[in-house]
Amino acid sequence: MLRRRRVNAEVEALREVPDGVYDLLRVIDAEFLILSPGEIVLDSSERTDALSLVREGRLVSDPILNLVRAVRRSGEYQEATLSLPRGPIGQGSHDLLVRVSPIEDEGLIVVLIFDDSEFRRLDAIRRDFIANISHELKTPIGALSILSEAVLGAKDDPDSIVRFATRMQVEATRLSDLVQEIIDLSRLQDDDPLKRAKIIELSPLIMDVIEGSRIEAEARGISLVTSEFENLEILGDKRQIEMAVRNLVENAIHYSPDGTRVAISLHSVDGLAEILVSDQGIGIPEKDIERIFERFYRVDPARSRATGGTGLGLSIVKHVVINHGGDVSVWSAEGAGSTFTIRLPLYVSQMDTVQVED
Repeated sequence: MLRRRRVNAEVEALREVPDGVYDLLRVIDAEFLILSPGEIVLDSSERTDALSLVREGRLVSDPILNLVRAVRRSGEYQEATLSLPRGPIGQGSHDLLVRVSPIEDEGLIVVLIFDDSEFRRLDAIRRDFIANISHELKTPIGALSILSEAVLGAKDDPDSIVRFATRMQVEATRLSDLVQEIIDLSRLQDDDPLKRAKIIELSPLIMDVIEGSRIEAEARGISLVTSEFENLEILGDKRQIEMAVRNLVENAIHYSPDGTRVAISLHSVDGLAEILVSDQGIGIPEKDIERIFERFYRVDPARSRATGGTGLGLSIVKHVVINHGGDVSVWSAEGAGSTFTIRLPLYVSQMDTVQVED
């Protein structure tokens, strides 16, 4: 009965919105909120969910609320450029141009939100990224060039040709993996997953990653251990989240001794989904922990070459998590292993819990 009264009240309120408002909103390239007195959200565009502006059917962003209150006091249009966090944790932010205006004499307010954070962020990232790529590609390309000369020089020695050709295959595979990870990272930097976010169930996603890594782990006698996962949902891009979790699980396997175990867990803490991946591997020296998520940074370059590491996997994890409004951290001790923790905001339906007083 309460839900029926709420729905009826919302329908009546929406009837108060002049038709011309929706005609105008359809041709403006911006997100929007329509607010009734009390800052109750009567209607909103799809992506405002990802901006975390609404909770229990009400506008909760203090900077935008201040603009709305100024409009209610003055009755005049207001605008401001605001930097809002992508989530309750993490380093990412949205740079937004927010315009607020009253709607005729209905007591309603329309909020228009223009997001230009991507343009600012991409300009800085691309310059740095191109410099890193040119340096990293030199090593495998140079190795292939030297090996090809060695093959030509050993044309009368079949054993040497086989040895050099085998090494060329290894370098070609490393080059291919590096190029693919560069492409993946470039796409992440060019993309905002919250612009087309969908609800993601984490438990089946993580189980798919584990099953995909099981053959490699079993070949080295490494056990993949899980506890019972909670049924948790987040908002974002499923492919990107899967990529981040897979990178952590594969890293844990690559840097663990044979016969050890890798543990994966999922639980909720204070409105956040926490994904933990723990190994019994070589650990990370304290001096390297602060730099572990930098692009192309390798704690042990020799071991990275042996495992096929490119130095981009953890950077990809960090980009994915920050772009989803979360953060990633690591605990590690040399000889005792490492634990990587991804924290992401849980999805909470923003309109289903609105209550309307009689």
